Amino acid sequence: MASAAEQLASNLNFSTFAKAEDLKKRLWFTLAALLVYRLGTHIPLPGLNPEAYAAAFQGQSGGILGLFNMFAGGAVERMAIFALGIMPYISASIIVQLMTSVVPALEQLKKEGEQGRKIINQYTRYGTVLLGTLQAYGIAIGLESGQGIVADPGWFFRVSTVLTLLGGTMFLMWLGEQITSRGIGNGISLIIFAGIAAGLPTAVAHTLELGRTGALSTLLILTVIVVAIAVIALIVFVERAQRRLLIQYPKRQVGNRMFQGDTSHLPLKLNTAGVIPAIFASSLLLLPATAAGFTGNQALPGWATTIIASLQHGHPVYMLLYGALIAFFAFFYTAIVFNPKDTADNLKKHGGFIPGIRPGDRTAEYIDYVLTRITAVGAIYLVFVCVLPEILIARTGIPLALGGTSLLIVVSVTLDTVAQIQGHLIAQQYEGLIKKSKLRGGKRGR
Repeated sequence: MASAAEQLASNLNFSTFAKAEDLKKRLWFTLAALLVYRLGTHIPLPGLNPEAYAAAFQGQSGGILGLFNMFAGGAVERMAIFALGIMPYISASIIVQLMTSVVPALEQLKKEGEQGRKIINQYTRYGTVLLGTLQAYGIAIGLESGQGIVADPGWFFRVSTVLTLLGGTMFLMWLGEQITSRGIGNGISLIIFAGIAAGLPTAVAHTLELGRTGALSTLLILTVIVVAIAVIALIVFVERAQRRLLIQYPKRQVGNRMFQGDTSHLPLKLNTAGVIPAIFASSLLLLPATAAGFTGNQALPGWATTIIASLQHGHPVYMLLYGALIAFFAFFYTAIVFNPKDTADNLKKHGGFIPGIRPGDRTAEYIDYVLTRITAVGAIYLVFVCVLPEILIARTGIPLALGGTSLLIVVSVTLDTVAQIQGHLIAQQYEGLIKKSKLRGGKRGR
């Protein structure tokens, strides 16, 4: 089956794509949805002084606000209605997924299939509303604390800001779900991808401008280009890497005929978690800065000021925590999305087994052993790809959009989307072959 799929994939051409009407509709819907998102990042929040806000943002763009702005597709820089982006939804997803591992009721819901998944998704939406409200209120207080940023400070501005920013986040959450169901690829990942990709041309132009003015040497710019190309190549290689476990099925007798046992493979990705650990780690590190926005002009305690300063982008503590959180979420998310026990039970149910390993619990232990080892390699790869370029950026002042996290998201989402497009084309070609075989069978019957 796998070899047939690979042969079909190699035979895909433009004519196959031209006949895939459903795929073209999905692509157009995805592009239209992302265009709506990009338009929303340019609609400003009402009640602000654009010049005063631009001056305030310029002084903080190299820190935590720069990260916010990168994930929000430039909406923070313009303080647009999508300034919160999709991060409250991601933070709520982290919390709910953590709770499914420790709360028995949620763990039971997770095992109930599609119905349980719908209930968990609903809890995630409730969490998004709560976190989005808190973060939007913190942004409103922070804007009021700036000199001349808000034209008319007060509760009316705070309430309108909360409603506007929360509405923007909920709209993006809905838009992402629509892309997933009616378009191509994962909608939430594509929204983040679109925001980062939109900032790449500006980041490249800014880097070249720094080289023209002498702020960066030509050798350093060439080094950054080489590092970026090497990181992209590494991402493509690792994201496609698999550890394939051989699965055998016993011989079976049907009537008087004996059929040879089949063989297949259980593919285990080297990086099962994908881009989720980097996104989760970034969103968690953004929370303390959001909480600091609630204080407004009030002075923070000394310990709180120290923590906020330590979590600024480029600080050694930030880099250490960032790498540790990426490694943790690499293991955590892999454990959520892949259950060796369920896989072993399914193999046993269908008569499959790994050569030399007893079916059942021993198979589950072996799969878990292999998965743990390759996840350790995947975690090291993620930390290397995300943290090393960030250190280079912190020391040179290169825009954040050229960092390891942004490159990982852009390349990984591109690979996943292309794989889904190829899957649709293969399905289209399968349907064509089935129709042809039925037509031939009908003609022979006549």
